[in-house]
Amino acid sequence: MKGAAIMQTIDLYDVPGNVFDRIGRQWMLITARKGGRVNAMTASWGGLGEMWNRRAAFVFVRPQRYTYEFMETADTFSLCFLKDSHKGAHKIMGSQSGRDLDKNAAAGLTVLDHGGYPYFAESELVLCCEKLYRGDLREDDFVDKGLVAQHYPGKDFHRMYIGGVCLALRP
Repeated sequence: MKGAAIMQTIDLYDVPGNVFDRIGRQWMLITARKGGRVNAMTASWGGLGEMWNRRAAFVFVRPQRYTYEFMETADTFSLCFLKDSHKGAHKIMGSQSGRDLDKNAAAGLTVLDHGGYPYFAESELVLCCEKLYRGDLREDDFVDKGLVAQHYPGKDFHRMYIGGVCLALRP
């Protein structure tokens, strides 16, 4: 992996954009390291806010996703928001498994590292997170039972990870 001299730290309160647009429409890559490998997946479910008097990110990963293995073993992860010129990478990162191919290379993405946080050089914004909490969504806890039928017909409930956002990086 290469060094990360192309990004600079910005104050978390200066992170630009609307969080609903960034996550729900522009999408992000949940990125984690396991051993010497980095894997990422496209995500449009999650959030940013405050938790336990800290700035926090909330992300969700299904257990059958290869990224799940990485999130389980990693103490840190990053949320990468790609530059417009690389938005096409989301299709590969969201539909292919890193078990079957080097999808970072297939998507034309370059893995870099900043203080132990993996990220992609093609990002316009990176949020570096340390894992604080993980917990499974449970069928019994859904108040709106229609969500279970609509989103979990196979009962493959997401695991939620809460990460303390430690650092924001921009080119």
